[in-house]
Amino acid sequence: MDLFDTVFEVIDMRSFSNLWYWIALAVLWSSTSHWVLGVPHDMIQRGRREGGQAQTDVEDLVRINSGRLLTMVDRGAPVIVGLACFWLSALAVLGFYYKIEFAQAVFMLLGPMSVVVWLSVRTCRRIAAGENLGEPLYRRLLVHRRWTQSIGMVAVFVTAMYGMWTNVNISILN
Repeated sequence: MDLFDTVFEVIDMRSFSNLWYWIALAVLWSSTSHWVLGVPHDMIQRGRREGGQAQTDVEDLVRINSGRLLTMVDRGAPVIVGLACFWLSALAVLGFYYKIEFAQAVFMLLGPMSVVVWLSVRTCRRIAAGENLGEPLYRRLLVHRRWTQSIGMVAVFVTAMYGMWTNVNISILN
């Protein structure tokens, strides 16, 4: 037995039957829906409810985080989009054409997250265009959170159905 066989036996590259994959999926989507543009949801609620310094903190965090994201996107958009499309395409081909389960599992994580990243950039552009203070900001953040949660629910459902289908169709003799 060589080193690669030992490593793959310990890691268990059959992702959909691995408990750690499902824990990672749950943590990914729960943290993504909790941190709206880098601001925790409880901080948004407190700022909306109390106003004053809590509201200023939320507005400052959103300004800083949306500015960072827009700067990254504006400076390197063609490179970022090109690399993202390359890796997602590579994962899709490896996973669904060549039937590599690990690539399928990673694609099921990263595919929906790419939609959330696009949505985040779109939301940051709207915030930078004027929805950056008070009630319009809170409304925009909550709409973004609801869309993120909806994408997450659909992604978890599709991943669970596909994972169960994959586990049922794989022979125990493999």
